[in-house]
Amino acid sequence: MLSPEFVDFLIELLEKHHDRAAFRCGNEQFDRYLQATATQDRKRNIAIPYVVVDRERQKIIGFYTLSMSGVALEQLPPDMAKKLPKYPIVGVTLIGRLAVACEYKGCGWGKLLLMDALYRSLCASKTTASFAIVVDAIDEAAVRFYERFEFQAFPDRPHKLFRTMANVAQAFAMG
Repeated sequence: MLSPEFVDFLIELLEKHHDRAAFRCGNEQFDRYLQATATQDRKRNIAIPYVVVDRERQKIIGFYTLSMSGVALEQLPPDMAKKLPKYPIVGVTLIGRLAVACEYKGCGWGKLLLMDALYRSLCASKTTASFAIVVDAIDEAAVRFYERFEFQAFPDRPHKLFRTMANVAQAFAMG
C-alpha cells in the first residue's frame, strides 16, 4: 500500500539531491515546473517548493509551493470585505502548485501535502501577516479537492479559492 500510514516519508524543502526528473503527476505543466523551474524559483525567492519523499524508494511523492501574494479587497466576498480595513490589497499566502505523483494518487497524499502547507502558512502568518491562503485550481477536480477542505471560491473567479487564516487557526486550534 502506498498510503501515508505505510510509507516512511519526509516533507522537506526541495534540494538538488531530489530526483525531480522521475516525477510524473499526470499534468505536464506541473511535471515541467518541478523538473525545470522549482529550484530556480527557490533561488530567486519567488516560491518555496516543499516535497514529500518516499525515503525507502528515494522518490518524490508530491510537492507544493508557497509564496506571499495579495488580493484586491473588492475581490473578496462583500460581507467579508466590509469587515476589513479599507486597504487596496490584502496580504495572502499562495499555494502556487500542489501535485502528487501518479502512482501515489488516491492514497491521501494530497490531503497530507495540503495540511502541511496550511500549517506552515499559519506558522508564517504569526510573523508575517497573511489574511488567507489562496489557490488557483487547475481544473474542476482541483476545485472540488480544495472545497473539501473549506476553501471557497472568489465571487467572480470560480477556480481561484481561499481559506481565511482565522479558519485555518481554528482547525489547528492555534487561534
